[in-house]
Amino acid sequence: MSEDKKSTTIEKIVSLCKRRGFIFPSSEIYGGFAAVYDFGTYGVELENNIKKEWWKYMVQIREDIIGLDSSIFMSPKVWEASGHVSGFSDPLTECKQCHLRLRVDHLLEDAGIVADEKMSEEEINKIFDENKAKIKCPVCIASNFSEVKKFNLLVKSNLGNFTEDWSKGPVYLRGETCQGIYVNYKNVVNSSRVKIPFGIAQIGKAFRNEITARQFIFRTREFEQMEMQYFTNPEQEMVEYEKLRQYRWQYYTKNLGFKEENLKWHKHDNLVFYAKEAYDIEYNYPFGFKELEGVHARGNYDLTQHTKFSGKELSYVDPFTGEKYIPHIIESSVGVGRTMLAAICDAYTEEEINGEKRIVLKFKPNLAPVKVAVFPLMKNKPELVVKAKEIYDSLKMQFMCEFDDNGNIGKRYRRQDEIGTPYCVTVDFETLEDGAVTVRDRDTMEQKRIKIEELSSFLKENLK
Repeated sequence: MSEDKKSTTIEKIVSLCKRRGFIFPSSEIYGGFAAVYDFGTYGVELENNIKKEWWKYMVQIREDIIGLDSSIFMSPKVWEASGHVSGFSDPLTECKQCHLRLRVDHLLEDAGIVADEKMSEEEINKIFDENKAKIKCPVCIASNFSEVKKFNLLVKSNLGNFTEDWSKGPVYLRGETCQGIYVNYKNVVNSSRVKIPFGIAQIGKAFRNEITARQFIFRTREFEQMEMQYFTNPEQEMVEYEKLRQYRWQYYTKNLGFKEENLKWHKHDNLVFYAKEAYDIEYNYPFGFKELEGVHARGNYDLTQHTKFSGKELSYVDPFTGEKYIPHIIESSVGVGRTMLAAICDAYTEEEINGEKRIVLKFKPNLAPVKVAVFPLMKNKPELVVKAKEIYDSLKMQFMCEFDDNGNIGKRYRRQDEIGTPYCVTVDFETLEDGAVTVRDRDTMEQKRIKIEELSSFLKENLK
């Protein structure tokens, strides 16, 4: 983020995202739909660039990781086996005065009290009871709350004909994408040439019935995950786990260009019973350091549960040694929305130029929604517009480009700065004489003349 990080509030980020077409509230003409958002013109480009970069880093350049796209709807038994039906929940309380339902760990956190959603119901209740005097309802400011209860986060749905066995229970929108990987593990082993250790990666939608979704797109009810599950020999689990931690940290600092001071590791003290170790990579959002990605050592719980509930053998036989075992799993799990928010926050910069404030998103070029903007110096001069259009039509075949002839050059530069466009190309009267254009750098604002025939090579070299 900019050197003036304290001034970068979430309100500024939300305003920029709405004003410049990155993110809109869902169903806004009907008053909005809580904790659901739509990605606009530049938001969808940023989203796609993030997913493309993740896929390249996790699948394309890795010989030991392959891709998958599993369905959103799965057999309800999948969620019984995974423990989501009985245990996928957050601690809930209700304000007895205004009847607002609230998430308890968030209330404790807002009051400066450390809590973890992985704590048992008894542990959360004990901490909550001990600190009720410090906790206020955010709406009515009362301190009168109901007993803490667990609230299941799975989103129930209806699907198909419910007249027979299906009527005995609901189906669910998936609460996480990794279960689709686990239930396809054997299909992947049987249909490809992978051998342990190997990973399966997936990008897809997930849904959670959040009690109180907040902090813009950081916590939403519909979101997209980028997950990789890595299947290992039990004896190598922690060795591979440390390698994965290093690999994922490098992704943020080198591939996405995040400032290292805005990242840190957080080790989980309260682990689920089957986990060996769990770390989060946290990003310093405007509201503080919060989880960006989880890197977890899960043991063999997942495949063991699916073996038990499905009756199918999910063990692995080593083709070289003949050793038979249920693989242990390490995972990397990150949200597309959280990565987008971190990318925007990290790039957001306020500068003063000649007494005027300039807002610029200094994205690493591989993330920038638009790579190049092409301007005719004046829109009412046909010869300039025709030449600019010609250059634009050539460049758009190689880069995501934008043609802009609306307003003076200064205003056009500011618009492109706010969406993070690395280079602006201006066609002027000199262009018609010398065959060169003015190329302006987003970050330095320096301008240089470049021959039209050299423009593509220049951009390819500098947009890496």
